[in-house]
Amino acid sequence: MNYRLLIIFITLLMSGCSFIPVPLTQDELKEQASKDNILVTENQDSVDGPISLYESIARALKYNLDFHLEFAEEILSKTELDLSRYDLLPQLVAKTGYDGRDKFSGSSSQSLITGAQSLSTSTSSNRDIFTSDLKLTWSVLDFGLSYIRANQNADRVLIAAEEKRKVVNRIVQDVRSAYWRAVTNDRLSARVKELLIRVSKAIEESKQIEIKRLDRPLTALTYQRELIGIKRELEELQRDLSLAKIQLAALMNLRPGEDFQLVIPDRTEAVDKVDISPETMELLALENRPEIRTISYEERINKKEAKAAILRLLPGLDINFGKNHTSNSFVFNTNWLSYGAQVSWNLLNVFKLPSTKRELKARGKVLEARRLALTMAIMTQVHVSLAQYQYSQREYKTAADYYLTQQKILDQLRSGVAANTVTEQSLIREEMNMMVAEVKYDISFSDVENAYASIFAALGTDPYPIDVDTDSVGSLADSIMKHFKGLSLHEQIFSMKVE
Repeated sequence: MNYRLLIIFITLLMSGCSFIPVPLTQDELKEQASKDNILVTENQDSVDGPISLYESIARALKYNLDFHLEFAEEILSKTELDLSRYDLLPQLVAKTGYDGRDKFSGSSSQSLITGAQSLSTSTSSNRDIFTSDLKLTWSVLDFGLSYIRANQNADRVLIAAEEKRKVVNRIVQDVRSAYWRAVTNDRLSARVKELLIRVSKAIEESKQIEIKRLDRPLTALTYQRELIGIKRELEELQRDLSLAKIQLAALMNLRPGEDFQLVIPDRTEAVDKVDISPETMELLALENRPEIRTISYEERINKKEAKAAILRLLPGLDINFGKNHTSNSFVFNTNWLSYGAQVSWNLLNVFKLPSTKRELKARGKVLEARRLALTMAIMTQVHVSLAQYQYSQREYKTAADYYLTQQKILDQLRSGVAANTVTEQSLIREEMNMMVAEVKYDISFSDVENAYASIFAALGTDPYPIDVDTDSVGSLADSIMKHFKGLSLHEQIFSMKVE
């Protein structure tokens, strides 16, 4: 009967331990979606006016979710480091227990020589016993391994900080690029739309001239082709520029579709000069780039792992000390202190050491190869960023000359239209050319700014000297503006050099 009850109990226990996948319900998904929709922009400063370049950088640094993710991972790594420090402490375990039975625990003795019972059946234990003890245990080998692991976790905290720096550099570069293209879109979008309406009307009028044969067909078709070609180019530029504002909003963590205005700065002919030699920039990049530092920390972790492998070969020494109590009335001393030491050694670890050394050596070579490959890539990136900056400067100056020349041509045509010496069709065509020249002029300036930001990204210097976590958007923007404005590239880089 007892066996049957045991089988029934085991069957019920196993059925209770079986698990069936339970998908989220539609209501749960709806509730989560509603919460996330609020949380993504919760506790953000509202947009109260036109956003400047420095405010857009400040908003991106403060609210961008990619940055928050890296910040959370850095906090997690610091928490893991704090936890690993507790592994260095000895174990202090308090235990209490109860042991009961329905009958006394009794026994007798038998002589091994005569085979006769030498002691009547007796007991030395109560049926109900309460025990408690407080034991301090310390493993010297575990302490050494925990010390190495804590040092490795400290390096992982530094790796997380470098990952955050890398994300910050990327965000600032993306913001500067998107901001200037969005400025071009805001500056010219209304005029582009108005001109496209006029162009569409002019194309229709030209088609009617062609149909009614009021002019030579080839002349009308050539005019239409020129207008359609310019219109197509203008629409492509307008499409790219309109996406820039959406990208900028995403970088600042504004809700998609939220309307905001940008500060429209005056056009300038001035461009920043690069007054640092390429050799100096190479050394700065190799010193400050987060990717290089990350590999260096990984190499330190690998070297410490080699020390841990050797430490695991040593015998383990366990030391214990405890305070004990029992309620068993048959025990002479119900309270006592216990202490002892134990040495243990897994001899098979000796055979494991050569393979472990080869694995760590191979990993070290991989990290070294990665560092050297990354070194060459970073040096190349520095020269590429400089070349891009120089090309973008030349293209900007060419675009400025083209824009100014087209402006003079348009002024001449307008005077001709006023004097009835130039047709309206020619004026519309040149106004479209003027709009394309103006858009390309602004785009070339944004390319200069983007190339300028890529130099900072290539060097790996921190783009801000302030506390992102506590400062408000306004104070962040002021600090960034004061730090950048009026400084040469040389001053900016060396004032932001990572120590």
